[in-house]
Amino acid sequence: MKLSQEEFDAIATRAIDRIPEDLREYLDNIVISVQKRPSPELLAEMGMDPDDTLLGLYHGVALPDRSAVEPPTFPDTIFIFQEPIEEICDTVEEIEEEIEITVVHEIAHYFGIGEERLGELGYD
Repeated sequence: MKLSQEEFDAIATRAIDRIPEDLREYLDNIVISVQKRPSPELLAEMGMDPDDTLLGLYHGVALPDRSAVEPPTFPDTIFIFQEPIEEICDTVEEIEEEIEITVVHEIAHYFGIGEERLGELGYD
């Protein structure tokens, strides 16, 4: 499935609106950025192969790692990667659901919840 940037952004907005309010309120101080795809350098930085699929990424300082004396110098950001999401989805509904899951997954990283615990919670 291939969408324009505007179509994908509209779907992303709907997907984020579907996230329960008690989680969505934490997005107030997080930038959400839609990018076409992760760069090869980013994938390498994360220890991933160039052919690996990355749907989203939290970039920032997780809440448990924050310090009052050394606050983060950049805003926390959740990146959503449009082309990888389009590649694994066949319908607009699937894209919307995948964006919602991806953003919830990245919010979890903001809270310091790791991949293993996310799997235990059903977000693998």
